[in-house]
Amino acid sequence: MNSLTIIEQLMNGVGLGLILFMMAAGLTIVFGVMDTMNLAHGSLFMFGAYFAATAYGITDSFTLSVLISVALTMLAGAILEIALVRRLYTRTHMNQVVATFGVILICNDLVKYIWGPAPIMAATPPSLSGSVTLLDGLDYPAFRLLIIAVGIVAAIALYFMMAHTRLGMLVRAGASNRTMTQLMGIPVRKVFTIIFVLGAALAGIGGAMMGPVTAVQVGMGDSFMIPAMVVIVIGGIGSIRGAFIAALLVGIVDTAGRAFMPTLIAQVASPVIAADVGPALASVLMYVLMIVVLACKPTGLFPARG
Repeated sequence: MNSLTIIEQLMNGVGLGLILFMMAAGLTIVFGVMDTMNLAHGSLFMFGAYFAATAYGITDSFTLSVLISVALTMLAGAILEIALVRRLYTRTHMNQVVATFGVILICNDLVKYIWGPAPIMAATPPSLSGSVTLLDGLDYPAFRLLIIAVGIVAAIALYFMMAHTRLGMLVRAGASNRTMTQLMGIPVRKVFTIIFVLGAALAGIGGAMMGPVTAVQVGMGDSFMIPAMVVIVIGGIGSIRGAFIAALLVGIVDTAGRAFMPTLIAQVASPVIAADVGPALASVLMYVLMIVVLACKPTGLFPARG
């Protein structure tokens, strides 16, 4: 284990964290403002990956395929919100969980019907298939650098929207006091639809960027849902700043744990035990982090007001 390996794994953790942020940001806005638990958010992530992979095969342009993917995912999010989710705003969280879990099953079967049950490979653009020399001896994949750049740009754009636009003001007002916002004459239903579609766009970007890194397959967004929930809890429900910082923490802790935990255990135990115990311990590190944060700050690192 040398310093270059540590730097590389930390960068991988940052990349994973930014993907989780794009998932968690949409979730935390929807849950923090609309008080709605949407488990189907992972399905939007999955659709984003499938749309991007298909569009790239047709257009042979990665940029255009991402834009098409985001647009189609936003459309899917709008249809989901209008057809189902808006009918769940006044229901209990249990009703929301059951209904949106049903959406997951429907979306998975829909993907199997359209693209088939087998995973598909999303091609990496030739211009991004190589590596970039960051330090002497450290060549980092160009596409992973793009993921980091896109995640940072998305975070900055979301912060600007939340802090310096009228829509952001309405979102923050709804998060602080939804009843008062309605009484002030704000078109809450319209704002809710816009928020939901914005969350779908973030999920679509995350799926489109993750496709070339992993196989595009049925249910791929579901594996990101639990870490995204952990991010929301650590950062504070409804907090974009909290989601960003928590996503980076979770991404780094999870990636570093999987990379280094077996090696660390091998220092005090046999390689066989390290190979078995290391990955198991690494998989629970994010939950240990959540327990520690909640023990110190039960409402999360940066809870939203209200």
